Amino acid sequence: MIKKILYIVRHGQTDFNKQGIVQGRGINTELNAEGRLQASLFFDAYKDVAFDKIYISELQRTQQSIQQFIDLGIPYQKLAGLDELAWGIYEGQESTPETKAAFLKIMRHWTAGELDEKFEGGESPNEVQARQEKAIEVIMSRPEEKTVLVCMHGRAMRLLLCWLTGVPLSQMEDFPHQNLILYKLAWDGERFEIIDFNNSIHLHNH
Repeated sequence: MIKKILYIVRHGQTDFNKQGIVQGRGINTELNAEGRLQASLFFDAYKDVAFDKIYISELQRTQQSIQQFIDLGIPYQKLAGLDELAWGIYEGQESTPETKAAFLKIMRHWTAGELDEKFEGGESPNEVQARQEKAIEVIMSRPEEKTVLVCMHGRAMRLLLCWLTGVPLSQMEDFPHQNLILYKLAWDGERFEIIDFNNSIHLHNH
């Protein structure tokens, strides 16, 4: 029997997303026009779902992405555990051959299982998981919240999906995503099962 359903979405597009600039935890960007449109499309598709609670990160792009649900009066809570991975010295940097090489290198470490590796001033996947555990502890401690909407960030979402479904964090690349796509997970009291994978249907309705 399903005890809780998590609707986990990535935030809508920002100008930095569009320009390929690294955001991370330390960059508090706003949605751009395309991101606001994505937010409206998602709202139109899911406004009839009876969400008991909304959880978002402490960065404004997540709240802006689901603000229309908050406007319906659904209670919400910010959890730092849902923030994006901190990319340290690379946050706010434009994409160059050098930054691309640095990212490729760190991804190779991570997919090889070297999950304590991180950029200077940034966070490792293991450090992100440690704060995600605290966030999920809060979310799962409230059995009365049966249907929950979570809005977060791309890299952090990949790590969370690994952890919730019991696969190693080194397999994070197995969870594709774009702005404002949906992963839906069902909790039966023992384990999570993905019942909707990388769903973007709502974005194609305009």
